[in-house]
Amino acid sequence: MQERSLENLIVIGDRLLIRPKTDRDQTASGLYLPPGVQEKEEVREGYVIKAGPGYPNPVPTDAAQESWKEPEDKIKYVPLQAKEGDLAIFLQKGAHEIMFQEQKYFIVPQSAVLMLERTDW
Repeated sequence: MQERSLENLIVIGDRLLIRPKTDRDQTASGLYLPPGVQEKEEVREGYVIKAGPGYPNPVPTDAAQESWKEPEDKIKYVPLQAKEGDLAIFLQKGAHEIMFQEQKYFIVPQSAVLMLERTDW
């Protein structure tokens, strides 16, 4: 049986696989928060682990296509703004939480991402 790894995961369409940033259990003023408080927040942040190909954009078929040409893909994609390694600020409401290899991840549509922080331009 093949070992499960993140490399084997394929993210579909305009979705992102995000690993949440480590939650702090203490506020800036020193109060300790009970478990589950961060899960109720509306805005979360995490690192983009994988990004889908983008928004599908069907290619119109040409009736007079040359028979000698290799057939092209019927769908091209408009790429996403988010890239692997970006820090994403996203709305929790649009995200789906999953567990993979005992680690929490979110599957988030790009439309739920509010802002990205990219360190390597």
